[in-house]
Amino acid sequence: MALLRGWFGFQRKRFCKPPGATETPVQSAWERGDHGSRAPDLGGRALPRAVVTHQVQVQLLGTRGATHLRHRGTRGHCTEERGVFIVAAKRTPFGAYGGLLKDFTATDLTEFAARAALAAGKVPPETIDSVIVGNVMQSSVDAAYLARHVGLRVGVPIETPALTLNRLCGSGFQSVMSGCQEICDKAAEVVLCGGTESMSQAPYCARNIRFGTKLGADLKLEDTLWAGLTDQHVKLPMGITAENLASKHNISREDCDKYALQSQQRWKAANDAGYFNTEMVPIEVKTRKGKQTMQVDEHARPQTTLEQLNKLPPVFKKDGTVTAGNASGVSDGAGVVIIASEDAVKKHNFTPLARVVGYFVSGCDPSIMGIGPVSAITGALKRTGLSLKDMDMVEVNEAFASQYLAVERSLGLDPSKTNMNGGAIALGHPLGASGSRITAHLVHELRRRGKKYGVGSACIGGGQGIAVIVESMA
Repeated sequence: MALLRGWFGFQRKRFCKPPGATETPVQSAWERGDHGSRAPDLGGRALPRAVVTHQVQVQLLGTRGATHLRHRGTRGHCTEERGVFIVAAKRTPFGAYGGLLKDFTATDLTEFAARAALAAGKVPPETIDSVIVGNVMQSSVDAAYLARHVGLRVGVPIETPALTLNRLCGSGFQSVMSGCQEICDKAAEVVLCGGTESMSQAPYCARNIRFGTKLGADLKLEDTLWAGLTDQHVKLPMGITAENLASKHNISREDCDKYALQSQQRWKAANDAGYFNTEMVPIEVKTRKGKQTMQVDEHARPQTTLEQLNKLPPVFKKDGTVTAGNASGVSDGAGVVIIASEDAVKKHNFTPLARVVGYFVSGCDPSIMGIGPVSAITGALKRTGLSLKDMDMVEVNEAFASQYLAVERSLGLDPSKTNMNGGAIALGHPLGASGSRITAHLVHELRRRGKKYGVGSACIGGGQGIAVIVESMA
């Protein structure tokens, strides 16, 4: 709490008026134009802060690759102005495709994580002002109601609004970012943010029959899961975008298999050491042998050898690099991160686990969508005044080994600080849940290691990247 008080004191100096002053230090900076953008010349007249903010937003819209419009303050983030803290972070074990979690809907999985997060953070449900959940495949019959149903199931007040969002593989991160925006806008003080996916329940569908078909029409079933993993704008499966990166960055099949093995081995070492226990929610599941408690990621294959990986055939391209062994696993799971404002932390006596320092989203070429984390991480660091050297942990979602390696080489990442406990190649990638999983893992692992800063990121189908930076309050 001493660290928290120190941080609050620092922010008061920046955002409160000094004795006898007519403006705060940050207001002075904005009106001088010290916000990374040129303010218009008004003949010496001060420019209202709201107008300056609008001007910066318009300029960002006209700048290729720039994105977020709610970055305020001298470093571009409203989270500095108000202070947004993570007070709880939990996730389910990730289930294999058609595995132990296949009978749970995405809503069910989020409920498990939400109940655990509320309990762990000692957050009364009635204090939740907003529920935001990311989901991609919309695989269950109640998917349209997902966030709302989660809130109602866990006891959030009926008056509390809910939002289900979709930023594909960045949806879990986006739920945190959207929650931060609500807090910064003072629309909420405590937000339950989550990400979830049941890829096992993605349905088959038959299109073009609702209004009748001709005699003899060849009706085809469409696998919505497989179809959803193809970007129809560029007519490319996600696997081909990874092959494109392998070609562009001279990444070999051997490089990919070695990295995949490392992911499995790191996951095993971390799991054996109990590093995932603080973030994990045990779930009771039914099996042929009766009920059992699931508390370990099901998709991981710690017994994998390099020889086995080398024998797997490429999936998307002859003599290609992407195989079932060096790509992320199709899986099921959910995560929940509860965030609160500085005022809410004080009012409810919450224990802050980490501070949300900043975030960034950017676009990239859809044909090499996996490179998205490069611009996202770079943008987040620039806007927060930090550097990669400041990061004690880096998490890059492992959509594909070649995709991760392209990001690593482009940013010059230190492998010893990146995906330290394995990643999606080992434990799986439930699309909407991975951002929540990575955020929760950063929060707990930074505390366990006694470290300060971490950045989590993901590539996004269609050509985007997303990143969130957190600071441990341990």
